[in-house]
Amino acid sequence: MKYAVPDRRSVPLPAFLADAITARLEGKRPDDLVFPSPKGDVLRNGNIRRRHFNAAVKTLCDRNSWLPKITPPSLRHTAASLAISAGATILAVQRILGHASAAMTPDVYSDLFDDDLDAVADAWNERARSTDVGTMWAQPPSPTEPKRSNAATSA
Repeated sequence: MKYAVPDRRSVPLPAFLADAITARLEGKRPDDLVFPSPKGDVLRNGNIRRRHFNAAVKTLCDRNSWLPKITPPSLRHTAASLAISAGATILAVQRILGHASAAMTPDVYSDLFDDDLDAVADAWNERARSTDVGTMWAQPPSPTEPKRSNAATSA
């Protein structure tokens, strides 16, 4: 049976997972699957959900009734949310999720970037306090100084 080969992508590996992944890679060749099926093939979404995922989610939700519905897409959205809250750029999130276009990422996850404007304002504030560039441009030019071009004043 032939399977479509998904595009390869790079996904950051948090340090807390390094030991577990290293153990899974022991004895494997670079092109071996990290998480193969019981027969050594590519894991199929439907199979992994039936064999492991659904039971694990049921156990987790039985112990924590306050949890919302958990699905692979909701975990993907959570991973994107955590990356964004950790400061990942739109391009980084695009690469992690495998979106063909960076335009798709903010379309899907724009609600997660709402706090960005406050972060930008805070960064500008810190930069302005640590440099004289803002002060320099706020002062009128001296009569002996050549006239500066300032796109902000012409807009």
